[in-house]
Amino acid sequence: MAASSLMVPLGTPAHDFELPSADGTPVKLADLDGRALLVMFLCNHCPYVRHVERALGAMVAEYAERGVAAAGICSNDLGAYPEDGPDGMAEQARRAGFGFPYLLDESQQVAAAYRAMCTPDLFVYGADRRLAYRGAFDDSTPRNGQPVTGAHAQHVHCMMRRFLGQRAGAAGAQRSVHVEARGAGDGILHGRIFA
Repeated sequence: MAASSLMVPLGTPAHDFELPSADGTPVKLADLDGRALLVMFLCNHCPYVRHVERALGAMVAEYAERGVAAAGICSNDLGAYPEDGPDGMAEQARRAGFGFPYLLDESQQVAAAYRAMCTPDLFVYGADRRLAYRGAFDDSTPRNGQPVTGAHAQHVHCMMRRFLGQRAGAAGAQRSVHVEARGAGDGILHGRIFA
């Protein structure tokens, strides 16, 4: 999905969906039960996704063990990118260690509802299914020479700890962190995280 993302206001509710997984099993938003929810727009052919997919898979696995629900959604045009179909999605899930449902949005209606226009694009929701973070995994790209660090994922980690009732820092202490996440051409996302 080669385009810039459209910013969505923090606090926006997660849009409902029912999509088939790579194996054809239908998955609904309501099936994704957890204290927080991570929705990721991904695809198999995208070099930006391939660049971070293993680190992303590892991060999601870490939080799945703690009760965070997650789903990946591929919304690409299968006529233009046949490698993004169910077989390619299944291969990517094996290669990257994705243990979450990987869903096919062939009509691209779910991507439009979420205003996702590029991959990878991460959306983090709290237990109330309201948007708390939207942005990139980190600033690394296949060509910029920066290592895959999950730097933006550190903001995701901070929010996940918050949603899971864990605090970073002294017991009872609460600090506010201003987040300004920038992605290549994605604009700027501002928000506050309390950790």
